[in-house]
Amino acid sequence: MDKLNSIEVQQLTVNYEKTSVLWDINFSIPENKIVGILGPNGAGKSTLLKALLGLVRPLSGQVTFFGKPLCKLRHKVGYVPQRSSVDWDFPITAFDLVMMGRYGKMGLLKWASKEDRQATRQALDQVEMLPFAHRQIGQLSGGQQQRLFIARALVQDADIYLLDEPFAGVDVTTEKALVLLFAEMKKKGKTLLIVHHDLATADQYFDWMILLNTCLIATGPTEEIFNAQNISRTYGRSSVLLDEAAIKAKNKFSGLL
Repeated sequence: MDKLNSIEVQQLTVNYEKTSVLWDINFSIPENKIVGILGPNGAGKSTLLKALLGLVRPLSGQVTFFGKPLCKLRHKVGYVPQRSSVDWDFPITAFDLVMMGRYGKMGLLKWASKEDRQATRQALDQVEMLPFAHRQIGQLSGGQQQRLFIARALVQDADIYLLDEPFAGVDVTTEKALVLLFAEMKKKGKTLLIVHHDLATADQYFDWMILLNTCLIATGPTEEIFNAQNISRTYGRSSVLLDEAAIKAKNKFSGLL
């Protein structure tokens, strides 16, 4: 029996008021891929993630995960929003924030079990944040806060993860750590969709890509679609942009992977 694609999107259109943010988007993502979603500012990258999750209502279209609608297997899909979406002054600890990822398994009005607490500690350890478990979240650096977001998704034990700019505002050390963590997740059979803005690292980080600018420009294996022609169509600039990105990648991230 053929494997189901992890995600199928058919004729997805999203409007904000009368303006099209996404127009007639169609793509399929196989299982066990690290997928980069790239495009200029305002291209609809974050909106795409929210539409997949049902956080914004599309004008039309259909989204399935492993052949089923999200409501049938919501526990299989984890989400890491942008860091700016959280009130970091809220008086909870790093442990509390990560534990929130277990709520779907715990159910309403249930106390955290020994298993829930162990899973939380393990996730914190995976992102090298266990020593900060009892620190108030607002006392952490931007990179540490981003690691907490990843840990909160990890405790869900999902099969598909949607991450909105996880590398934004983090230092190089954190970025390297996250790249290695995502590679480990892929080895465990997970599929990751990652909104990303840095062309210089894109071909190193992702084995599959979605190039987006309101409409779908291209999607497929990175080695097939990440080229000067598609970059120009996506960003409206010459292939010089791609050449500059390649140089930056060699200089900044040589030996990363």
